[in-house]
Amino acid sequence: MDLNSIKRKELVKILAGQGINDKKVLFAINKVKREFFVNDEFKSRAYDNNALPIAGNQTISQPFTVAFMTQLLEVKPGDKVLEIGTGSGYQAAVLCELGAKVFSVERVSELAVKTDKLLKSLGYNVKIKTGDGSKGWIEYAPFEKIIVTAGSPQIPKSLLDQLAIGGLIVIPVGDQFTQIMTLIKKVSENDEIKFKQKKFDEYKFVPLIGAEGWT
Repeated sequence: MDLNSIKRKELVKILAGQGINDKKVLFAINKVKREFFVNDEFKSRAYDNNALPIAGNQTISQPFTVAFMTQLLEVKPGDKVLEIGTGSGYQAAVLCELGAKVFSVERVSELAVKTDKLLKSLGYNVKIKTGDGSKGWIEYAPFEKIIVTAGSPQIPKSLLDQLAIGGLIVIPVGDQFTQIMTLIKKVSENDEIKFKQKKFDEYKFVPLIGAEGWT
């Protein structure tokens, strides 16, 4: 077993100790080789439980945050999942390991191109486009799950509209300094569409730039 494999297993143990109890999520984290998704100068720190800088003034999220958001989504094999903020592709790879069909929108074009090549080279089939993630991806809606990996001042209406009945959105909502992790479920009650919310801890994400995010 190589050093990175050992570090991955150690990371999984840490995440389990921090409350990640979905075995499928832990298995997915253990499968994805995070060292491929960080810049060369940070490869030795790939399995630290910390966020790290990547291209385009963006970050690769802390592994706990990735695992926690993924656990909240309750991803099932075959789910269509919309990811807002492709970043390095690490979150998308974890979703793929869970059997999701992943559609991802990235604002920074050079990052989208780089990550698309990386994911393909690793065997992950993710559909990526460059654009305003706050508007979602209407051509492929509805989605069973939506994950937003950037902080937003509100929940974009376009994303709510593109969520399937019974579907879930996880999104950090707040100001540009701290956000509350928020889970929304779209339900139909007596022929009326409703959104049920649960709120969790504070986080700090890069801002969601777009027409329905930060302008």
